[in-house]
Amino acid sequence: MVSATREIAAGPGQIFELIADPAQQPRWDGNDNLAEAAAGQRVRRVGDVFTMTLTRGAVRENHVVEFEEGRRIAWMPAEPGQEPPGHLWRWELEPADASRTRVTHTYDWTQLTDEKRFGRARATTAGKLWASLDRLAALVEGADRATAVASAVEEG
Repeated sequence: MVSATREIAAGPGQIFELIADPAQQPRWDGNDNLAEAAAGQRVRRVGDVFTMTLTRGAVRENHVVEFEEGRRIAWMPAEPGQEPPGHLWRWELEPADASRTRVTHTYDWTQLTDEKRFGRARATTAGKLWASLDRLAALVEGADRATAVASAVEEG
């Protein structure tokens, strides 16, 4: 299991929207593994399943196994129509103060049963999780700066 934590200068709701909407996930994926997901799959509860196309063209069904709006989301990927082989992606968001959120991203493959996936699982390092956190931060912090600049221009 590997994880990485970072504070991001944005509220948890704004960050969570990018994580819970599969169509947004390729924008911040630090593994460079996600190609696209159809719009309209926003996760709302445990038991939801969203579909993602990987950069290699394979499709994955992601089974949501943990969900608390604005705070926690976790899913287990599987090949279409199959049971998940046991690895899990988790995001946990905790407000640090009024304008900052502590975000923890975890990849847990301790229950992975498919030995063909062990090499890729081992290659998913904390550095790759950090890359996702950094890209996520750049998206929301850039949006905050753009909004602030636009407001200043309107008031100016």
